[in-house]
Amino acid sequence: MRKIWSLFRKELQLYLFSPTSYVAFAFFFLVLGYLFSTAFLGAQRVEESMVYNPMSLLFLFVTPMLTMRLLSEEFRQGTDELLFTSPINVFQLVAGKYLASVTVVVFLLAVSLIYPFILFSYGSVDWGKLSAAYLGVFLLASAMMAVGVFASSLSASQMVAGITSFAILLAFWLIESVSDALYGGSRELFQKFSPIFHLNDFEQGIVDVSHVLYYLVFVLLFLGLSVQSLEKRRWR
Repeated sequence: MRKIWSLFRKELQLYLFSPTSYVAFAFFFLVLGYLFSTAFLGAQRVEESMVYNPMSLLFLFVTPMLTMRLLSEEFRQGTDELLFTSPINVFQLVAGKYLASVTVVVFLLAVSLIYPFILFSYGSVDWGKLSAAYLGVFLLASAMMAVGVFASSLSASQMVAGITSFAILLAFWLIESVSDALYGGSRELFQKFSPIFHLNDFEQGIVDVSHVLYYLVFVLLFLGLSVQSLEKRRWR
């Protein structure tokens, strides 16, 4: 745990000094603020969905920016060889970097809480529904970060890692649209693979254990793929 904690702190510091992180933060809050204000002024009523609906889409774009350097930068600088020969194993390396990215997700969601309090100043807010929705967005974003870590393990180029991450996330995102065009069992099968489908109940204030398990399995799958990718690189 101490090795993971050490890597975790190092990655958080790198996030603080990375220009890309600030670009991602600025993009997230500026677009979220614009969409929230537009929806609120247009509707002239309090709706919790004004806060959390845009965030899932924003993480589609922000995730590649926040994760593309995690492992790619190690490869580019050649420091991956030092990490591979250090007492830190591959799992600890992936876990430390992933936990740092999830902490960034918590930061983004925490700052975004300003918008529910703005709504609260104008009317009543269903905090239970909002809490469930935020939990869902957190799980979705955490799953996206796992995809970003995996994509970053595939290339020494941050640009390639970012594009790969976005392509994988977009493919999963479009499953929901594809399932809408299907019927019966095929539709239900496709929906089970869609991260957006599993978010829907959270946005209605429903916390279903099956949806939580889906995101946990999703995270473990892509972190496992990241470990396998690094192991292959290690023994080349």
